[in-house]
Amino acid sequence: MAIELEEFHQEFLQEVYGSADADGQYAEDAFFDIFCAHLIDAGELDSADRAHYLAPRGLRVDGYGGDPLASGGVLSLIIADYSQSTEIATLTASDMDAIFKRASNFVTKCFDSSFRESLEETGPAFGLSDLIAKRWPNTEKVRLFLISNRQLSARVDGRAAGEINGVPLTYSVWDLGRLYRFATSSHGREDIHIDLEKEFGGPMPALPAHLDEAGYEAFLVVVPGRQIAEIYDRWGARLLEQNVRVFLQVRGNVNKGIRNTIENDPEMFFAYNNGITATAESIQTRISDGRLLLTGFKNFQIVNGGQTTASIHAASRKTDIDLSKVFVQMKLSIIEPSRTEEVVPKISEYANSQNRVSAADFFSNHPFHIRMAEFSRRMFAPSPDGTFRESKWFYERARGQYQDARSKLTPAQIRKFDLEYPKPQVFSKTDLAKFLNSWDGHPNTVSKGAQKNFAHFAQAIGKEWLKQPDAFNEMFFRHAISKAIIFREVEKLVTEQPWYQGGYRANVVAYAIAKFAADVARGDGGFDFDSIWRKQGISTSLKEGLTIVAEAAHTVITDPAPGISNVTEWAKTEACWSRVAALKIPWPDQLLDSMRTVENKRDIQRSAIKEQKMLNGIEAQIAVVNAGGVIWRTIKEWGAAKRLLTQTEAEILDVASSMPGRMPSEKQSIVLIETLKKLHKEGCQLGLDIA
Repeated sequence: MAIELEEFHQEFLQEVYGSADADGQYAEDAFFDIFCAHLIDAGELDSADRAHYLAPRGLRVDGYGGDPLASGGVLSLIIADYSQSTEIATLTASDMDAIFKRASNFVTKCFDSSFRESLEETGPAFGLSDLIAKRWPNTEKVRLFLISNRQLSARVDGRAAGEINGVPLTYSVWDLGRLYRFATSSHGREDIHIDLEKEFGGPMPALPAHLDEAGYEAFLVVVPGRQIAEIYDRWGARLLEQNVRVFLQVRGNVNKGIRNTIENDPEMFFAYNNGITATAESIQTRISDGRLLLTGFKNFQIVNGGQTTASIHAASRKTDIDLSKVFVQMKLSIIEPSRTEEVVPKISEYANSQNRVSAADFFSNHPFHIRMAEFSRRMFAPSPDGTFRESKWFYERARGQYQDARSKLTPAQIRKFDLEYPKPQVFSKTDLAKFLNSWDGHPNTVSKGAQKNFAHFAQAIGKEWLKQPDAFNEMFFRHAISKAIIFREVEKLVTEQPWYQGGYRANVVAYAIAKFAADVARGDGGFDFDSIWRKQGISTSLKEGLTIVAEAAHTVITDPAPGISNVTEWAKTEACWSRVAALKIPWPDQLLDSMRTVENKRDIQRSAIKEQKMLNGIEAQIAVVNAGGVIWRTIKEWGAAKRLLTQTEAEILDVASSMPGRMPSEKQSIVLIETLKKLHKEGCQLGLDIA
């Protein structure tokens, strides 16, 4: 591992340097942003807001994980330990303790009004210290995260570290080794090892619920409420399968019905509650008095029952609630790592169908992302310098796809790959959510961080997909890339301005674009995105206009409304967006003249939808023909035996069964694919690779 870790360290440093150079940031700011993106992806944090403060008297903080009121009373603080050494440096236990001490000292100092008043009022540290002081009566736990590109010899994760003014304090360290393990993990999350006997009160009785020939193991488990609360307190949202985390972001607060049962009828909780559906990579068991006992889990993930778990955990923090009578049923499936991506999303979807949660709410494998990825692998972007060297924008619908693709290539192939997919043209689904939500007038949501912003985006796109999936076509992709280009250009423009003194850039960029879209482009109504796609850049007049609106947005964002002292939290409010939206911006005449008419744009949209429908038919026909007549005959026999086919479906299946003598049309091919999907939901295992 030593050689791979060294290579990872060099690549990580280059990513930090490259990001800092491209965005005009300090390297430590880029380090914070890149590292914290992994913590958010891992489920450790919902957001990571920069708030750097360093004092010679033993105080330090670099950021925080949002308002404790929005995180169940948990205050998360981040300390960055950035080493510029090209060699892997060692983080000693004494170094770690000293760094954490500075952070806890900062928290204690925040209770001193003279300290808060001594800070620069417009600076992030003042806003954070004021937030800590105001939220302290509602703070139930303090988590200190140390992020470091040095290597710690021991693992420190959620270690109890005493208390601050009666509030429990825990330490977690994300060093280079831990970051490497997470970034290179095949299942997209850090390994979680839960020892029930040593750490969580004892084993759980389990009943096997699988057949030997089924190819997988399943168990029915009765879980004590106190035990699941303690496990969740230790691991938090990392226990929730990523799609469930997104879903809970949309759903919001703890379920009142669950809470009322815990408080008033705890002995009836098992009867009233639907329970938990979970998966694990492996389990540890033993037999005692003829009973099977679960003693531990590896990579335990809750794929349904996230609100149940969070509600029990919230109740456990109240001194007047007794969880000794609360029990919850759990269906546990053991899923091999190689099948996780295939099986877990299906468990999520089917297990949550009882709560009327559509597949659109479970977004990792949503067809929207699959289509965007397909466009990104197929569509060449025009060369900005007029040469024949065209490139593509690489869409990561799952974390690490870009790096995985590169790692399988020879050095010569890597050089070719990097020319075809330049690193600056890589973007993830959370990036896309940021680009599009800014343009659609939700800068306050973008300011809430990647997780909450993506939750909003997933819900909106899911609904639109159900209404008109063909609207997400090649034109949509080109325009999305144009919005990405605008977003990244504004990031550079803001950094270059004399009025920009550091801090809040992400908020300023989102607000500037949202205001521009609302005023000039009328929410995608009359803006010429295709010209940006063709140039792979923006015009001088657009740069001028965006610079003007960015300064105006910056002025509003750094001047919070009365009663709000934290600029970052102010930028997350509707009130901030209302104030920016009401500004009168002197847009350059040349920019206004370049706008396209709404009527012309609607014609282009209709044409793009028609083209996408045609493309869907062609793709369906290719899939149907490639499958061959024999498989379609077998599928028809299966559906007919189960009496699941309509007359039309049966007739079209007859046509497909007759290939190559008779060939189904494009429209018939679409019906065939939809019929096959319907049969799959009824249990048909035939043709899984067709649909």
